[in-house]
Amino acid sequence: MRLLLVTAGTRGDVDPFAVLARRALRAGHEVRLVVPDNSGVDTSGIDVASLGVDYSQWIEHQGVSVGAALRSYRSVVRPAMRRVMIESAKAAVEYAPDVLVAHPKILSAPLAANALGIPFVWVEMVPVLTPTRAFPAAGTISRDLGRLNRFTYRAAAGGAAMFRRDLSEVAKLVGHRGGRIAPPAATLMPISPAILQRPPDWPATVHLTGPWRQPATGVLPGQVADFIAGGDFVYAGFGSMAAGDPVARAREVVGGIRRTGARSLIATGLGGLSVPPEVLGDDVFVTDSVTHDLVLPLAGAAVHHGGIGTVQAALAAGTVSVIVPFIADQPFWGARLHERGLGPSPIRQRALTSDRLAAALSQAGEYRPAAQRAARAMAEEDGPAAAVDIIETLHR
Repeated sequence: MRLLLVTAGTRGDVDPFAVLARRALRAGHEVRLVVPDNSGVDTSGIDVASLGVDYSQWIEHQGVSVGAALRSYRSVVRPAMRRVMIESAKAAVEYAPDVLVAHPKILSAPLAANALGIPFVWVEMVPVLTPTRAFPAAGTISRDLGRLNRFTYRAAAGGAAMFRRDLSEVAKLVGHRGGRIAPPAATLMPISPAILQRPPDWPATVHLTGPWRQPATGVLPGQVADFIAGGDFVYAGFGSMAAGDPVARAREVVGGIRRTGARSLIATGLGGLSVPPEVLGDDVFVTDSVTHDLVLPLAGAAVHHGGIGTVQAALAAGTVSVIVPFIADQPFWGARLHERGLGPSPIRQRALTSDRLAAALSQAGEYRPAAQRAARAMAEEDGPAAAVDIIETLHR
């Protein structure tokens, strides 16, 4: 079977697709992976094509706030989305796959699959497309609306409507002749049931497979390993969340960790944290990034933004997360962890203070047994294998 996997976004959107590509290759399938540039993900050994968009550079230039996105909609956002739609459609026509597997940001995927007469699969990294009464769509509102939760999932359809003209261009490119677009043959969510309980009103074509993660190999860099060996520490990193004042934020983070008596391992990422010289000391180690699977099992707790990749890496390590959400799905995951007794209540990014962080970290011990039970359950999951098994049923 020939599989085309297409994703867009930053590292957290690309890494799971690379893991899935490798598992599909191991199962004997032909695979091409279409990704943005400079994601930082290891794609060695995979047939890779480029979307021609660099999300990391985009974030470094303008940050991740909603306001910045709105201000740059005409100059940056729309041209980038158009390129993603056009290049992914071209890749589908050129490769002629048997099945197309796509991130929801690839708005042109249903059109391309329909024109080629093949099934397509949505990969919902977070629940945004499949309506349910159980909870609102991630990235919409935090309040539970009960039966009205289903209406929040219309936001994704509204987003697609903003690019109607570009989708018309895609339709001409792929030779779509109009008519009804078939729904996805399957929807895969690379999420652990330890974090998200499957709602009873999801259709049978929607699958919680467990995360698409690959255990890290290798060893920690010498300086990082030496710091960790020095005693108890808390990891803090906000990935690509370049928003607000990263210096003031780092000051509060280090101060909050110090109040608990622990040391701070700080990952600056794409600008989420910037540690000022006056708060440095022997109890603080600063690096641009770390390998979560090597670091988090050793950390007393993890302070992070709540992206699903980091959430699942921490929980798989049995490490309690203190989530400081910024945008999109991050408040959703903070709420889910707290509701399931896996972590303290999240701290809003603008409300982050050293006092609040210290208080949350002081609660980590209460949640550790539940986090460790979840880690044992996740150790039994094989998300990539489950996903490949489901995809194989679509082409027989």
